[in-house]
Amino acid sequence: MPEEITTLLTFFGGTGDLAKRKLYPSTYNLFKKGFLQEHFAIIGASRQEMSHEEFRALVLESIADFTEDQAHAEEFASHFYYIQQDITDQASYAEMLALDNELDEKYALKGNRIFYMSVAPRFFGTIAKYLKSEGLITENGEYNRLMIEKPFGSSFKTAEALQDELSEAFDDDQIYRIDHYLGKEMVQNIAPLRFGNPMIDQAWNKDYIENIQVTLSEVLGVEERAGYYDTAGALRDMIQNHTMQIIGWLAMEKPADFSDTSVRAAKNTAFNALKIYSNDEVAENFVRGQYGESADGSQRKYLDEDDVPAGSQNNTFVAGKLQFDTDRWEGVPFYIRSGKRLAAKATRVDVVFKQGVNIFGQGGENLVNPVLSILIDPVGRIEFTLNAKNVSDSFETRPVTLDWQVSDEDKAVTPEPYERMIHDCMDGNGSNFADWNGVAVAWKFVDAVQDAWDKTPATFPNYVSGSMGPKESDELLAKDGNEWVFKG
Repeated sequence: MPEEITTLLTFFGGTGDLAKRKLYPSTYNLFKKGFLQEHFAIIGASRQEMSHEEFRALVLESIADFTEDQAHAEEFASHFYYIQQDITDQASYAEMLALDNELDEKYALKGNRIFYMSVAPRFFGTIAKYLKSEGLITENGEYNRLMIEKPFGSSFKTAEALQDELSEAFDDDQIYRIDHYLGKEMVQNIAPLRFGNPMIDQAWNKDYIENIQVTLSEVLGVEERAGYYDTAGALRDMIQNHTMQIIGWLAMEKPADFSDTSVRAAKNTAFNALKIYSNDEVAENFVRGQYGESADGSQRKYLDEDDVPAGSQNNTFVAGKLQFDTDRWEGVPFYIRSGKRLAAKATRVDVVFKQGVNIFGQGGENLVNPVLSILIDPVGRIEFTLNAKNVSDSFETRPVTLDWQVSDEDKAVTPEPYERMIHDCMDGNGSNFADWNGVAVAWKFVDAVQDAWDKTPATFPNYVSGSMGPKESDELLAKDGNEWVFKG
């Protein structure tokens, strides 16, 4: 049985879709595994009128697919409490404070509190302010922590304003910015692959690596999200957060140890060395796209999707090259791409090593660049393509691929990203959360790209739905003598 975690967890937006689909099943898994036992309580806060009993019934319904023991589920739900609240009303926090203190005494929670904001970002600062001013942040507890969902701003300016609001109430090491991609099992495999294998660790630099590629491709279009997506696009929706956070694990320096402070420091060394592009450099190093119809006409173009403004310049595809001004990565391009209506759904990392010297003469004409591929979604897998001898009478080389795939047995016990993130916050481990410096650098980088694009209208659509994006994406790598490993 693991060591019990003592905490009071408050979910703002406690009757919302995210809470029901992800947050309550995740906390129930922590209860099943023994991380939550006796000394915990969970509060749901929302504008909806609801009793404690009705709220517990909602929780039981949300975890119904995850339990075979009704009594056990009801024991878990008995720790849940509900408060009807207008989060913009300062006076409403007095009732929450009274409930917090009551539960703290009832369950011996030691003043440990986590506040989870599953609400619209415009309310983040307001909630944080009132948590502070109305005394809900304890002085006698072991910890007070704030968990917030993305998006963290829509530009560097808005992100900085939000950060300033939050920092009035919480120190940065108390703020846990969620990017659920960092909770994915195969993203978490990057660190042990890098640092746990001396052969790879020693080769993780400009002397041995030709380039690194990160692909986040989707087969779906904008669907019913045009209201949000047309203001964000692939650049803000996928590059600024998910892609850049994966890049952090790939580009980081070797940390002194695996504590969250050392990991964040190592990531920030890389982030702070990321080259921010001028307008001309954006044109040289970034490609944007917008999907058109599919070849067979079954998929309509982005401009014909519901609620998309006529003549929208929004990007549904981005490909670009990142450069880090460090000794480790001098001259090594990091290629990134993400888009909708592409040929395949995939989240993956491809590390392309330099090709070996051909000492085999004609027999070595088929030598390839070794490639380490980390497949994150939809299938967890690691592939390593190497050079070996062909099965023939003459001596010829050929590529062979060593691979390992997450087994069904492993999948059954693998924590879901939200379960992992909630546990890590309870445990005080910030390694898999974005810190302010990383968020700020990512926004400055993305803002520079968007600023350049805003000044130069594009001709859209420029790629066929069901392809891997515009031809300029391939040309971006071809200029450097490279090509995308993943063809879709």
